[in-house]
Amino acid sequence: QVQLVESGGGLVQPGGSLRLSCAASGRIFRIYAMGWYRQAPGKQRELVATITSSSSTNYADSVKGRFTISRDNAKNTVYLQMNSLKPEDTAVYYCNIEVGLNYYWGQGTQVTVSS
Repeated sequence: QVQLVESGGGLVQPGGSLRLSCAASGRIFRIYAMGWYRQAPGKQRELVATITSSSSTNYADSVKGRFTISRDNAKNTVYLQMNSLKPEDTAVYYCNIEVGLNYYWGQGTQVTVSS
């Protein structure tokens, strides 16, 4: 029905930047909220940032001022610009979108922050 394809993860040094993308395709009439979550080894998945259909944003305290979420409705794509990355940002990052009454998850992309 709905497929999500994530890209942009990788290995970066502390203080560096990465930009994640998540493109949705399939049976989509309208996407409501979009968001990014992450899961570090041995930890629960946690919210990183969300953006509503009216572009209101919400961030976890740990990423405020460093990460920026945005969306391109024409492309059904959500982005996460990550700056000033820290080792504690290392995790698998997942996108999540709300379509109608359903939520869909991406496959995850690994972000590793290490020197």
